[in-house]
Amino acid sequence: MVSVIAGFVRPLGGSVAVNGTPVTGPGADRGVVFQEYALLPWKNVLENVALGLKFRGVSRSERLERARHYLSLTGLSQSERKYPHELSGGMKQRAAVARTLANAPEVILMDEPFAAVDAQTRLTLQEELVRIWERETVTVVFVTHSVEEAVFLGDRIVVLTPGPGRVKEIVDVDIPRSDRSWKTISKNPKFDAIRKQVFDLVHVPSEESR
Repeated sequence: MVSVIAGFVRPLGGSVAVNGTPVTGPGADRGVVFQEYALLPWKNVLENVALGLKFRGVSRSERLERARHYLSLTGLSQSERKYPHELSGGMKQRAAVARTLANAPEVILMDEPFAAVDAQTRLTLQEELVRIWERETVTVVFVTHSVEEAVFLGDRIVVLTPGPGRVKEIVDVDIPRSDRSWKTISKNPKFDAIRKQVFDLVHVPSEESR
């Protein structure tokens, strides 16, 4: 799905449009954060974040200014001169998010971006993504297999059927953004109710239990 929206793969049927414009290939209006960080190992964090702007012909002074802004937003200001091998998994993913934001896309596509980090870092990154979203108000399409992650992050959850993937149901998440921290949301009865609703939608009973 992410590859189709990003324009990397053409759909076998139907069409994809962003703000009414058909998607015919990759474009600057869509930024992708992959599960693998895709940072260039021979460039430092600042250079990695500014790379897309360089390809687009943005002047050096402007691209470094914008890159530093988003490094600050993602908590990486003190690490701009470090290289990817010097970063933790969480820091690498924050750098990948900063690089995407620096290019000012209309839509950010995130394909299981927190799957490779440990559980504690994953919770922190989820809260940071909510904070960044509040600052940037950019549309995020987030793919995850975690029901709790979907409920914590989402405004709407699109539940897909097993392959071939089709939309099974769309669930609205009526939980205020002010409650989107794990300390507060875990006490919200709506969180448990929506989590159960989504779990029931994705759960496919085994043959033995039918």
